[in-house]
Amino acid sequence: MKISLSPLGLGCAQLGNLYHAITDETAEATVRQAWDEGIRYFDTAPHYGLGLSERRLGAALSAYPRTDFVVSTKVGRVLEPNPAGVSRTDSQGFVVPAAYKRRWDFSRDGILRSLEDSLTRLGLDRVDVVYVHDPDEHFEDTVNGAFPALLELREQGVVDAIGAGMNQAPMLTEFVRRFDLDVILLAGRYTLLNQPALDDLLPLCTERGVDVVAGGAFNAGILATASPGTMYDYAEAPAELVERAQRIAEVCERHGVELPQAALGLPAAHPAVVSVVVGAHDPGQVRLNAERFRRPVPRELWTELIRAGLLREDTVLRQEERP
Repeated sequence: MKISLSPLGLGCAQLGNLYHAITDETAEATVRQAWDEGIRYFDTAPHYGLGLSERRLGAALSAYPRTDFVVSTKVGRVLEPNPAGVSRTDSQGFVVPAAYKRRWDFSRDGILRSLEDSLTRLGLDRVDVVYVHDPDEHFEDTVNGAFPALLELREQGVVDAIGAGMNQAPMLTEFVRRFDLDVILLAGRYTLLNQPALDDLLPLCTERGVDVVAGGAFNAGILATASPGTMYDYAEAPAELVERAQRIAEVCERHGVELPQAALGLPAAHPAVVSVVVGAHDPGQVRLNAERFRRPVPRELWTELIRAGLLREDTVLRQEERP
């Protein structure tokens, strides 16, 4: 089923205290700012803060009509109580007590349980989109368990759209080939610094009519500021990558564009991409990202990046964006 996603979406990992803690009030204000900026698509997952992101998102969205927003969550990690971990902090980047353990489960029963638990935490009777989350090491279980279960749930009308969310393109490509998916969430693999999705995934999605949600446009930090940062995909960036980002930033500056603006503009310009999802720790970050997203990127910028060898020659742009 085709669903309508706002061109800019709010990624809600930060609502789960990713890297540092925020208050419930800040989380609510962040969602409210997103709403005020016209954002109507919100992406979360049980993984984010061991359920905290889902609880906070559901509480914040309860102020708005259910028919006016789209929520996606993810399956593949089941949360199980871990009383012994209450006094410890989660070890996967979220500043929350380790009161639950994540258990990989891509079986039919695991998918059903995960979705039921997510609905409880969100306080919703349905979600619009369900993604299989990071099944990199679980291909066979996903093929034989998760997707058949999701196809059944879609057929029953329990969910509107199904897909997968990953940080890699090859396995997503294989899933699109094998299954009747509606949408995929591709994180960090179609960015100013990294475009492997152009090889097979994006052309296949265009051919099959599968919508693409682009995440990780800043590659976890290096493209998030006007002057390139030093973090790339959650690790210290190699010197040559920082140098490449600096060259891109210099081209952007010549065209009156900030590096983060171009980082959001590139995936948004691809015909297969229906929404770009960006996270935020507070309302100010939401406001800034929304302002950047709304600013047009001159087509001459893409032309210069391609000619300079800083962007692939086969970069595909919407008709109105083409050089």
